[in-house]
Amino acid sequence: MPYVESNIFIQGDINKIYQIAKDMERYPDFMPDVKSVKIINSSNNKTTTEWITSVDGTPICWTEMDEFDDQKRNIKYKLLEGDLEKFEGEWIFSEVDRGTEVTLTVDFDFGMPTLAELLGPILEEKVRENCTMMLTAMKKKVEGD
Repeated sequence: MPYVESNIFIQGDINKIYQIAKDMERYPDFMPDVKSVKIINSSNNKTTTEWITSVDGTPICWTEMDEFDDQKRNIKYKLLEGDLEKFEGEWIFSEVDRGTEVTLTVDFDFGMPTLAELLGPILEEKVRENCTMMLTAMKKKVEGD
């Protein structure tokens, strides 16, 4: 199963960046490929969210469980249902000199072995591009254009 890890340095306070990441319903405001994020359920440090994104104009929809660890400042997510067989990973926030290192991991499986054989590298690159888009959008939101 493909695994993608992307990271970016953001010049900003780790707590502020973590709070922006936790506010997933606002992602469509500054992440072009995220069409909507809706909180279905929220309790303690967990939410169930419904996502609609676009990859090269093709909508991808799913519902995930998000778990927030405010002490470690990380967010784990895991697919509950949707267009993919497996989709899980985490946002990791690390304090570094003069800013924050943000890492986004995605472990995914499209659930179609034939498709994975034919398009595996292309699909993995699309997931990587999507991760980079999300991280870059967060950087621009924090640092400005």
